[in-house]
Amino acid sequence: MLSYWLRAVRIRFLLASVISVFLGLVIGWWQNAAINIEFAALTLAGVVALHGSVDLLNDYWDYKRNIDTETKRTKFSGGTGVLPEGLLKPSDVYRAGVILLIAGAAIGAYFVFERGITIALILGFAIISIYFYSTRIVDSGLGEVFVAIKGTMIVLGTYFVQTSHITMEPVFAGIFSGVLSSTVLFVNSFPDYDADKTHGRKTLVILLGKQKAASSAWIFPAITYGIIITAVSLHIFPVISLLAFGTIPIAIRSCRALKQKFDQVEELVPIMENFVSYSRITGVLLVISFVADYFVRVVQ
Repeated sequence: MLSYWLRAVRIRFLLASVISVFLGLVIGWWQNAAINIEFAALTLAGVVALHGSVDLLNDYWDYKRNIDTETKRTKFSGGTGVLPEGLLKPSDVYRAGVILLIAGAAIGAYFVFERGITIALILGFAIISIYFYSTRIVDSGLGEVFVAIKGTMIVLGTYFVQTSHITMEPVFAGIFSGVLSSTVLFVNSFPDYDADKTHGRKTLVILLGKQKAASSAWIFPAITYGIIITAVSLHIFPVISLLAFGTIPIAIRSCRALKQKFDQVEELVPIMENFVSYSRITGVLLVISFVADYFVRVVQ
């Protein structure tokens, strides 16, 4: 039973939010040489709960709308399969999603008490958007935008909880993290094109059409690397942040493969896996760059 629930919360995709939390933490540490461990642990727990909530509610609504029953499931698309396969009850998945949402909101409420109105605004956005993500947000064609904003808010919120203020570093890092997450969502929506379109979803792939969308995939890594170049040029990020450029070969290879095989579900699986690897590794490299720069400065 536990394995079914771990599958339902898409444990492998929680890493995106974990990286965003660590990015906010290391930037605060890089600037101030201090981390509040208690706040860091609570932040991570709250973010993981909210991320798990949106995944569970997404599975529930996609099942109720017959989207996941009409698409071919892969390791990276088509839902988790726990509901179509009858492994869990829809009502239980919905209830668990709401419970995780409440748990994440409760942790956020504690930080509102500790840090004030800024956290309240971030928390309010999170609660509303998570609950309505799988219906109104995705149906409006704003799924990728939501995920990009979500990643930004995680970094900003984590940083603010630690420092009680916001600087340009977490703003740039937040957008960077958000775009990485939206890249994965964008690519993983290709296999679900027909089912999503039939049932009223408006993903970016549907709005552009699969062929045009596949040709436009390079825009996501271009934005990501552009953020780093801009931040380094403006002396917001340390020069060592260019370490994140190490994933350029993965990005180029993945974009080329997507353009060639965007309409072949089986061939898309390794491509989606490569995009997930690109996203996670690029995010981790930026985290490492701030840690490395901190120690370089200490040694000097």
